[in-house]
Amino acid sequence: MADQPNKDSEKPKIIIDDDWKAQAEAEKEKLAEEIEHKEEPAAPAAQADQAAADQGQPPQQLPPADLTSLINQIAMQAMMALGGYEDPKTKKRMVDLTLAKFHIDTLTVIEEKTAGNRSDAETELLDKVIYEMRMHFVQFAQQASGPVV
Repeated sequence: MADQPNKDSEKPKIIIDDDWKAQAEAEKEKLAEEIEHKEEPAAPAAQADQAAADQGQPPQQLPPADLTSLINQIAMQAMMALGGYEDPKTKKRMVDLTLAKFHIDTLTVIEEKTAGNRSDAETELLDKVIYEMRMHFVQFAQQASGPVV
């Protein structure tokens, strides 16, 4: 009887063997998924952050995506169209009144469409920016057309 294997001791080996195979198969699938995810291209922002890190620079910090940032972005574009940007090649400032008017009108649309949904600070900023952009626009438009008599 000592030569014959114990049926109870064999049975757990089969279960262990089946469990081991299932576990190995699960690990194989998990590894394949990890490799697949590593091969997917990184998002452009992640790539830019990695490139900056490779050059010893801190990752780019972006402002929050909110109404204040949107107002500031559009106001900056309007200012650039009103000569706020010097072309590095020609050393001249571009003035495009049509483009500036478009950006000012866009700010006005934002003002109309967000009425009642802005904080006091957002309303104050938007009112101030629209007023200043309009004043700059009028100033440049008068300069472009010559002196008004």
